[in-house]
Amino acid sequence: MYPQNFTIRNKKEWDAYIDKSLIHEVFHTWNYHSLNQEGEPLLFVYEEEGFFIALPVIKRKIENSLFFDMTSAYGYCGPIASIDLSSLSVQTIASFKTSFMNFMKEENAVCIFSRLHPFVNQYNILESIGGLQENGTTLYMDLSLSIEDQRSKYDKRLFRQIRKLREKGYIIKELNSQEGIKNFTEMYYKNMDRVNASPNYYFDEQYFANLLNVERFENKLLLIYDGPELICGALLLLSNSIIRNHLSATSPEYLKESPSKLLTDEISMIGRRLGKKIFHLGGGVGGKEDSLFTFKRYFSDLQVKDYIWCYINDNTAYNDLVLKAGVDVNAGSNYFPLYRQPKRNTQAYISNIETMTA
Repeated sequence: MYPQNFTIRNKKEWDAYIDKSLIHEVFHTWNYHSLNQEGEPLLFVYEEEGFFIALPVIKRKIENSLFFDMTSAYGYCGPIASIDLSSLSVQTIASFKTSFMNFMKEENAVCIFSRLHPFVNQYNILESIGGLQENGTTLYMDLSLSIEDQRSKYDKRLFRQIRKLREKGYIIKELNSQEGIKNFTEMYYKNMDRVNASPNYYFDEQYFANLLNVERFENKLLLIYDGPELICGALLLLSNSIIRNHLSATSPEYLKESPSKLLTDEISMIGRRLGKKIFHLGGGVGGKEDSLFTFKRYFSDLQVKDYIWCYINDNTAYNDLVLKAGVDVNAGSNYFPLYRQPKRNTQAYISNIETMTA
């Protein structure tokens, strides 16, 4: 009977496997993938006696062709399993590779892009399938430290600024009301307008509402008010051991006050209170050590390498698609897949999570 592989296209079976995995987050669930409007959610499952490996993807139609490609939902995805992926034998890795290549062929998929999860040992199983590309580093806080020890590691000026922000008497609330979601969405849209973000990042009110009501996850909307006025907020994603600021926004009128510093400090306190081990801060835009990366490093200098996975299963079809798209393959672009590269480059800035390249 074993090994075997199959593809899941329904919520019940999908989440049954996710629940049995060693490590998982909202990013891996059916609900999260079903929010993506780019294509069809699929869960590829490889199984041997005693364990399984599951890979959630979005199957996208490639315009003006008979082909598809695969991508991960926005966030940190890649394969998860019921055992530690670093413990897999050479034979299992080879068998998984063959099964995965057959899956891609059966789905008529040319290639796959995935942003990998920095706290899951995915590299061992994927380095033989197209290889991995480093995408800078991401930062995190160790929540096993006391809040006092953590704050002692803050940049000295940052700690003074947070203390002054707390002295202003801002009101911090955890809300899941329709009004709170509506107000946060409006503020978030103003942020996206200000930074000239791509349309892909204009998540609507229903998107935020759905994320706050994902089954088995107690995600939170954390909002900061100056009296009745909303000045800053974030949608927090929580797993068994990790808390993260998924999307956040600051009122344009309060940018100079920088209440996001108070917000970040408060998230670390919530994570400790809930028994989380890691507050994943993320990194810079596109893996770069930019101003966003510098801001996060003021809170913690703990870093972990960030990887993306770019694999071409059908080189002939891929090259033909690149030629038809009129992309200059000698321009040195790192965009993947190349045939989806926008005709005009747009710099999209997302406040607390990195811009994906596909």
